[in-house]
Amino acid sequence: MKTRRALIAGAAAVALFLTGGATTAAGWFPKPKPPKPGTVVPALPAGQANPMIANGVGIGANTPIYKTSGIGPSALNTGASGEAAYIDTAVFPGGTLPAGVTITEAQGINVLRRIGENLAVAGLSYADVYTMRVFLQNPSGAAAADFAGWNRAYRQYFANTDLTTGAYVPVPLGTAPPAKPFVVNKACPSRFALEIENLPVSGWLVEVEVDAAYPKR
Repeated sequence: MKTRRALIAGAAAVALFLTGGATTAAGWFPKPKPPKPGTVVPALPAGQANPMIANGVGIGANTPIYKTSGIGPSALNTGASGEAAYIDTAVFPGGTLPAGVTITEAQGINVLRRIGENLAVAGLSYADVYTMRVFLQNPSGAAAADFAGWNRAYRQYFANTDLTTGAYVPVPLGTAPPAKPFVVNKACPSRFALEIENLPVSGWLVEVEVDAAYPKR
C-alpha cells in the first residue's frame, strides 16, 4: 500500500502539471506559455463554464505565496462529542443538521470557515487560493469517505461562479434546493482529495491545506 507521503507527492505533481493547448472558459490560460511574473494562472477544463477544479496552475516568477498548515474543524458544538462536536453552531444552530446535510459536509463547512479566518489574518481571501489538498476519513459506520458531502461544502466557498456570465451558481446544502453559496467565489483551485485511515484528531473527518498567492499590487 502506498504511504500517505507517496500519495501526496504523486497528486501534487499532477496538480502542478500545466495542460497546454486547450481553450478554456473566460480566456483563462488559452495557450501553453508561462504566466507573467507575480501572477497565478489556472488551467481550466475546456468547455466548462463552472468547473469544480482546475487541471493545474501556473505560478509566475516572483509570486509571493502563502501556505497554510493542515487545518481541521474546530470543536464548536460543545454539547456534543465525537464527530458531532465539530459541527459549526454559527452555521447550524444547536448542532442540528438540516435534511440531507451529512456530518462530513458539516465538518467541511467548519474547516473552510477556519481556512477563511486563517487567510484573513495573512491579508488574503478565498479568491487568492490556487491549490488545495484535502484528507477525508470515513464517518463512523461508513465504508468509504463522503466525497459528495465534501464537494457540496467546497462549492459553498469555491468554484461557484459561471465564468462566462459572472453570475453565481446555486449550490445545494444537503438535500435542500440549490441556493446562493455562502461565499461567491470564482476561484477554481487545483485540488486533490484523498481518503485516509485516520486523521490526527479524534472525531475529525476533514483536514485541508491550501496555498494562496498575494494579489499583485
